[in-house]
Amino acid sequence: MAATTAGAVRRRVGAAALAAAAWPMPAGCAGDDPDPAPAAARSASPAATGSAVPRSALLPPVAAYVDAVNGKDLDALTKAFAPDGQVVDVGRRFAGRDAIRGWADREVIGGALTVRGVVERRDGYQKLLVTFAPGGSGGFAAHYAFTVSGSAITRADLTYAN
Repeated sequence: MAATTAGAVRRRVGAAALAAAAWPMPAGCAGDDPDPAPAAARSASPAATGSAVPRSALLPPVAAYVDAVNGKDLDALTKAFAPDGQVVDVGRRFAGRDAIRGWADREVIGGALTVRGVVERRDGYQKLLVTFAPGGSGGFAAHYAFTVSGSAITRADLTYAN
């Protein structure tokens, strides 16, 4: 794979992770359920989201991110973040909405994000297993870890899945 293509794929992975983080999650999903996947599966039909995980299993700002990616809505994706929010995409840091907007425009919008599972969740935090497919590609697996405060994402850490 050419270095340019590999760089584009790394950038797209980060974008997808961020998108996955934007789906909303009701308070009931953030509880002490030792196995959150079954609880999430009971809450809504995955067919409604196009993902293996129902939208209701996601924290609201994370659901908003996922919706924005799949809806190709750059404004909504940017607004899913706090004004001082951060994206760390495979080691590259984008701080603030303007930087996040530029990153998303170049690397995320136009791709498809599928949430495959909720790996970890606790109050104000959710880590997802996703597949991100940049336009015209088969996609790749990634982990998107979102930290949220109120109705906004404060940090999204995007890494390749092992």
